[in-house]
Order: sequence, then structure tokens, then C-alpha cells
Amino acid sequence: MLSKAVRRFFSSSAGAPPAHIKDYLKKIGIKNQRVYYQLPVSEYYTRGLHEVGPNDPDTRPPCISDTGAYVAYSGAKTGRTPKDRRVVLDSNTEKDIWWGDVNIPIEPEAAKHNEERCLDWLNVAPQLYVVDGYAGADPRYRIKVRVICTRSYHALFMKNMLIVPTQKELDAEWKEGPDYVILNGGEFPASPTVKGVTTKTCVTLNPTDHKLIILGTQYAGEMKKGVFSIMNYLMPKKGVLSMHASANEGPKGDSTILFGLSGTGKTTLSADPHRRLIGDDEHCWGDDGIFNIEGGCYAKCINLNPEKEPEIYNAIRYGSVLENVEFYPGTNTVDFSNGKITENTRVSYPLEYIPGAKIPSVGGHPKNIFFLTWDAWGVLPPVSKLTYEQAMYHFISGYTAKVAGTEMGITDPVATFSACFGEAFLPLHPTVYAEMLAQKMKKHGTHAWLINTGWSGGKYGTGKRMDIKVTRGIIDAIHSGELEKVPTKTMDIFGLQIPESCPGVDPKILNPINTWTDKAAYTETSKKLAGLFIKNFQKYADKASPAILGAGPKN
Repeated sequence: MLSKAVRRFFSSSAGAPPAHIKDYLKKIGIKNQRVYYQLPVSEYYTRGLHEVGPNDPDTRPPCISDTGAYVAYSGAKTGRTPKDRRVVLDSNTEKDIWWGDVNIPIEPEAAKHNEERCLDWLNVAPQLYVVDGYAGADPRYRIKVRVICTRSYHALFMKNMLIVPTQKELDAEWKEGPDYVILNGGEFPASPTVKGVTTKTCVTLNPTDHKLIILGTQYAGEMKKGVFSIMNYLMPKKGVLSMHASANEGPKGDSTILFGLSGTGKTTLSADPHRRLIGDDEHCWGDDGIFNIEGGCYAKCINLNPEKEPEIYNAIRYGSVLENVEFYPGTNTVDFSNGKITENTRVSYPLEYIPGAKIPSVGGHPKNIFFLTWDAWGVLPPVSKLTYEQAMYHFISGYTAKVAGTEMGITDPVATFSACFGEAFLPLHPTVYAEMLAQKMKKHGTHAWLINTGWSGGKYGTGKRMDIKVTRGIIDAIHSGELEKVPTKTMDIFGLQIPESCPGVDPKILNPINTWTDKAAYTETSKKLAGLFIKNFQKYADKASPAILGAGPKN
């Protein structure tokens, strides 16, 4: 039974929605009267810890960590499920969307069934939370996003991840409603009887109706990446390039964009003590420069080390949301090494929790772009300068490599390709984004560099991991302008331009063949990796220009 104090809290008028919110909810079919709007952090904590309602058996009740972070559990789904994502196919989207395995079509009628099913749950849920926030730090391009959900953890998460409007902005801009709405009924399953729905999970993006419908998954990242997909659809139509990348800014106002898949060092390298963090994951490049899409960060927690990543570690405090973590037995101290629930443990926190973060999170046109790759084959150099055509090729490829698994007989690394370093979130064909990238690079004189943070001296198991000090030294030399002046040598097979020297770095490691004892093995491995690049790029070849196709490796 709830205490008298808690009952008084729940019966208070705190968070009562204004009239225009009530009108909006009624308009879209929500009749539930237990609605809380734009709550402060303290109320999300209090209400969340006393929420009642059906939960799946895999969902634990929320709690608070010993550092004050809100700890929540997403149930059976602890990560995104790309195969359950659908995009509405209609006359508006038919020619725009890059249809296929990434963007699986669903008919408008089926999408309507999903929406009605979601509304049915929202109307009977014990409570609803409404969160309003902007996507995009540049007022010229930002969109208004409204989140309607049933769990306080989802509301607090999106309060962190969106850019929180001021009261003045709420009064001036939001009474006419949002540009997009997220209806999160993730506690309630989708129906596989609906045409186009194959499981009890379905995330439906409807660009025509400006809605994102979530059923059958409580994983908070679906909302975050849903917003990113929306921006990836809208921004190119305005001449703005949306990017799955981090960004920072130097003391002279020079900004840098860092692309990279998981494990490549994107978060670590963007948190440069000599530069200000603009954002860790999602950005746009417009007419005036770059800007963060988000108001917060969503970092992986597995094996989080306070010495190696103090910025993230120290951000896990009151107002942050920890997702799917385990504690040391008998304590509320998080065991970051414990992946019992999932290896995809996460934390969400406001950007301002990072010391020196730039607020508002905008920067000038980037001087440099880094494509980070964790090449476990040991083939790619620690740094190479890219032509515009090579930048487009490697951007579309989005390459990294993972260490081979434990299955008997598997000894080679596993190559991973994700177009534009974020294929799962691209509504449009990858070449659309690549061509925009090249145009903006040429217009603003931006340099592109391929940075290998992976292996040197042999593939995984033979060579060794690139020293982080070497990578930071290379990046520092790029930022200072010193590496730009250094003569280069053309790499065989891949055709990359390798600097012949770099201040503070042993010149031997700059050309990877020099680090291999067996030179023939290096050449053989290079050809093998080149073949994987060529094979992967075949699916984009019909939309790619001859110049882009010619910029790839030769095998």
C-alpha cells in the first residue's frame, strides 16, 4: 500500500497538462485522463518508483543506484530489432524511401491498425507521460517532437535525449502541436495477424502522418533512433546532411566530425580534453555549420572504466537513466562488467553532464572529418588522407571489423559494413547522403581522413591493437595542421594516401606492410579484405557514379 505522502503526491496537480495538450490528446484519440506533462526530474523518480500496471515477466521494477541514477529495465527486448521496423508505403513515400531490408514497407491500412492498437493501450494504461522537446540545436532546422508513453523511465530518457524547450518556447511554439509524435505503447504487443507484421514487436514510421508507433518493445533506444530516422528523412530535403557521428570543437573554433561504428573509439576520441564536445552520436551539417540533433548522450556501459572514460562514469548521477544493469550482490552499486541481462547496458544523461560540453551544441563548418575503423585484419594504415571520391566510397561502405567468434575453425576477423556508419537509420539511399557530404566538403574545404584504431603488425591474434596514444598523436597532428603538410605515399590495392611521417609517431607503423613480418601474408590479407569491400559495394553500385566506384580498392 502506498504511503499517505505518496498518495498526496499522486493526487496533486503537479504536471497537470494545459488545455492545448488535452485538446491535442483528444484529437488523436487519447481519452485517458491520468496524464502528466513535462515533469521535473524529481517527479519522474517518485512516480516511477510507485508505478503500477502490467509488466512483462522479464521487466524488473525500477530503483535508484548509489550514485543517484534512475535504474530501469526494458524487459525481454534489450536492444533494437531492425527486422521489426516498418515504414509506411504510400504515394508520398513510394519514390523517396530506400526500400529493402532496411526500410521494410507496410501498407497505410496496416499501419492504422498498429496505431489503433497502440491507442487502445494508451487509453487504459495506469498513467501517461507527455514530453515535448526539440530535435536539432539549430533553431532554423529543429523540429518539435512530442512523446506519449506509459513509463516514467521512457519519459525521463526522452527528456534527456531531446532538447528541452524553455517555458517561453513552449508558450510561443507548441500550442499548435508537434511536428512529429511518438506513440510508445511498448508494453503492449503488436498483432502478427496484421498484414506486414511478423512478430509481437513492430516499430512503424509514418512520414506522411508524422508519427512513430511503438509496440512490443520497451527498449528506450527505439525512440532515440526513431527521431534520428525522422531527421534523416527530413533534413536532406532541406539541403542539410544528417550524420551518425560525434563532433567536437577546438579552441580556435575549428570543428571536427567523427564517424565510426561501435567499438571504433568514436565516443572516447570525441571526448578530447583539449576540445569541447558538441555531441556524441547524431549531428547535422547545414548552411551555417554543424549542430547536434540531441540534448543528451546514450552511452554503452558494459565494462565502463572510470579511469579510461571518466566523463561518462561521472555523468551517471541524479537525472541519468541506467538501463538493464546489474548490481554487486546486496548493494545498489552497479557492476559494469556484468552482462548477465545484456551486453548492451546503457546510460542516458544530459549533454551538460559532460565537463566542457558546448551549449548550445552548434559549431562551424568542419575542418576535418574522421572515418574511424577498428580493422582487425591489420591491413589499413593508422591514418590516410582521402580524396573526395574516396571519402564518398568509405562513407558509403562504413567499414569496421570484429574479432572472430569462438566457434571452432573460425580464425579470421569478421568484416562489418554499415552504410554511412548508420545504415539501419537511413530512409533514403546511401548515395544521397554521400553526395551531400562530398558537396559540403568541397564547398568548405573540409579534409577527410581514414583512421584505423584496430590492429597493426598482423591481423587479430598475430599483431597488436593500435596504441591509443598513437591515435591521439595522429589526431593532434591533424588538428594542428602539421599532417596536412607531410608528403604521402600511395598504398597498394586500396590506393590510400599514407603520410610518410607524423610528429611523435614512429614512421615505421604508418605504412602497415612495414609492421608485418610476413610481407606476402600482408598482401594476401589485403586482397582478401579488398574483395570484401568490393562485394559489399555491389548493392550500391547502381546508384553510385563511376568516380565513386573507381575510388575503392582494386583486387
